[in-house]
Amino acid sequence: MPRPLRVIAAAFALLLVTGCNSASSGGSPSTTTTVRGVTADTIKVGGIVSMTTASGYSKKDTDLGARARYDRANAEGGINGRKIAYLGAEDDGQDPARNLAAARKLVQQDKVFAVSPMSSVSFAGADFLDARKVPTVGWGTLPSFCGPAHLYGFNGCLVPTPGGTLNQTWPESLAAVLGGSGGKSVALIAGDNDAGKFGIRTFTQGFKAAGFQVPYAKAVVPATSMPSDWSAYTKEILRSGPGGRAPDAVISVMQTPYNIGLFTALKRSGYKGVISDPTDYDPGLLAKDATKQALDGVHVLLQFQPFESDTPAMRQFKADIRKAAGGKDIPLNMHMMTGYMSADLFLSIAAKAGKDLTVESFQTAAAGFSDTGTLVGDRAEPKGKKESFGCGALVRLKNGRYEVAVPFKCYPPIPFG
Repeated sequence: MPRPLRVIAAAFALLLVTGCNSASSGGSPSTTTTVRGVTADTIKVGGIVSMTTASGYSKKDTDLGARARYDRANAEGGINGRKIAYLGAEDDGQDPARNLAAARKLVQQDKVFAVSPMSSVSFAGADFLDARKVPTVGWGTLPSFCGPAHLYGFNGCLVPTPGGTLNQTWPESLAAVLGGSGGKSVALIAGDNDAGKFGIRTFTQGFKAAGFQVPYAKAVVPATSMPSDWSAYTKEILRSGPGGRAPDAVISVMQTPYNIGLFTALKRSGYKGVISDPTDYDPGLLAKDATKQALDGVHVLLQFQPFESDTPAMRQFKADIRKAAGGKDIPLNMHMMTGYMSADLFLSIAAKAGKDLTVESFQTAAAGFSDTGTLVGDRAEPKGKKESFGCGALVRLKNGRYEVAVPFKCYPPIPFG
């Protein structure tokens, strides 16, 4: 055979062999193309969580919640025949540099398909993950979860950009506690960081829209060093209401150690109004008398069904957590729910994407995704890119135990501008 014909024949044979090898896997496109983190029988997923912080505040149970949900998915046969290979969560220490480093490690070294959960007050890795087309699901308390194509809040976007909407669960629920918002005033306080400043901006608008006066709204508490003396803050807050009186409610958009210090100082100053925050729903906090006293009477915002509710979804959640904890009945907390529902949203979208799981098929599935009756209410994408799923409740700590103060309910959002 002349040499040119031999070259052509060899090239044709090589092409034929490549085609046969591709077909030998069963013909599924998902097994013939290279998709980061996806094999014929597994989907690799990792997480990023603030497990350790300078203040002692920890979200480590977010990892347990995610693992509980992934374990159940695997026990039920996986997602379209693939098991979830959950690597666990990287600890970012609530440090922006470590957050970005964790994102890089998960993608460049561990080769994960997705990051779920992501729960931190810092999300420095957001741009990196979105640019690398890594589906990422977490608590939508940061602006990064509101808009970028590959980032999803498990309960939607809680801090939207102009043109989005605001969740009115907190203002409307507190109005119910106070017997209405007319003539009532609230003071808002947060940490001096980007999340705190944005929180003050959004909640100020939300409470005013609900009919409250907001005479005090400041992100002034040092975010990296907790004050040892809260008197400067409490004096200003307690004189901020109409006529120099105390406001009807004090709203803290801060983490537990800060809240304990602030609430203790407020009570020692004789404050008798409503105190509320979005973080202190954790029976584990009640182990210490000082902590229990500081949080007694506090109304905590939830954006999921309270653990005290008795619904099929809540019973399933409790069973999954118990199994993941080795069969032990451990105190439940909101971080477990954050991890669990982050994993649940990822699994639900991935299931809809079908057997041929790629970033593109995941994104296509997300673009038309919706379901109802979950622990965070009704979910829908891409709605969740601009607004929250609009549901929540208030629980109150009373005599050492939590009770539902305002039942889980969905409220119409308002435009954010």
